[in-house]
Amino acid sequence: MKKFWTFILAIVISFIPGIIGGFFSPMSPGANEWYNGLIQSNLTPNGWVFTIAWIILYTLLGIALFIIMNNSRTRQNKMPAYVLFAAQMGLNALWSYLFFGLHFVGGALLCLAALIAIAVWMAVEFKKFSGWASGLVWPYIAWLIFAFYLNATISLLN
Repeated sequence: MKKFWTFILAIVISFIPGIIGGFFSPMSPGANEWYNGLIQSNLTPNGWVFTIAWIILYTLLGIALFIIMNNSRTRQNKMPAYVLFAAQMGLNALWSYLFFGLHFVGGALLCLAALIAIAVWMAVEFKKFSGWASGLVWPYIAWLIFAFYLNATISLLN
């Protein structure tokens, strides 16, 4: 039963940036008008794609965190993995605030660059404990790289 609650905790933790970001998303009052008024890449997906993608990605991150939390086969210190996970969670939430909350597109782009670097570092750190956990982080990194492209395009065209 303890593993079940640890799993639930890991999933809930992984969704925190999405919950925070929801306060600033295009669905929030005022953000939609601003966002829709931007010149965007032709590759920008519909809004529902972002919702589904983030649900999947946060779930994968939660599973990866659970694997790390539940790994007892190693004596290595897990603290660096946890700190990196927390850092990427904070940067993820900060990006939403910078981009949608403050409309600070350039600052959001810098935040995203740092987020990608931290996420890659986290995947490497997770690999010390579990190849599966590390592997679950890479779709997130791929999405972040795509988001960087979208954010950079908005920065250049607006």
